[in-house]
Amino acid sequence: MVSPPHPPTEPLAFVKSVFVDTSGFYAVLDADDPFHTIARTGFERAEREKWRLVTTNYVVHETWALVQHRLGWNAVEDFLDVLLPLCRVEFVDEALHSQAAQRCRQLRGRRLSLTDCVSFEIIRRLQLTEAIAQDEHFSENGILLPQ
Repeated sequence: MVSPPHPPTEPLAFVKSVFVDTSGFYAVLDADDPFHTIARTGFERAEREKWRLVTTNYVVHETWALVQHRLGWNAVEDFLDVLLPLCRVEFVDEALHSQAAQRCRQLRGRRLSLTDCVSFEIIRRLQLTEAIAQDEHFSENGILLPQ
């Protein structure tokens, strides 16, 4: 179940907040993924330490497509029923989409996606510093694995 939209403009206070990228979701679901143990540990710590996990509806879309293609419907159901309910889903509005698209077009990175640029804008707006992610673009932008 996806949570209702929240305005992505105010920093999240009083709770450790961590962004979750497609690479984090996928690695938890695929035991053969090299990032599996680290991602699984991140989700376990989040639950144990009561972190607020944050993602976007673009990441949900990207993850769903990737998991369905590579791992099948049972894994999609695990994503939707087990992992996604742990997250606050920020919904992308027209302004955020346009801003992220402009950033992508400026940077012109071959492997930098619109979803990545939306994620970085949400991370900036919410003042997050950590992500369950294995995408090099996160570390390049100063976003670290949870400490």
